[in-house]
Amino acid sequence: MENPNNLKYTTNDEWILVEGNIGTIGITDYAQDQLSDIVFVEIVAFEGDELSQGETIAVVEPIKIWSATTKP
Repeated sequence: MENPNNLKYTTNDEWILVEGNIGTIGITDYAQDQLSDIVFVEIVAFEGDELSQGETIAVVEPIKIWSATTKP
């Protein structure tokens, strides 16, 4: 992993590393621990897209916790 000093962080535990005109994104170790297992990632922004700060570029879906209930 890059030196954290090279990363810019959001308040939502996301980060970006900008090198020239290329941005590499990720989520912090803390966010990964909180999400547990990730089962789906949808990328909604692609190379060449012009993006504004705060714009959604990906959707991450963690595993859902569920339980079955029985009739008493």
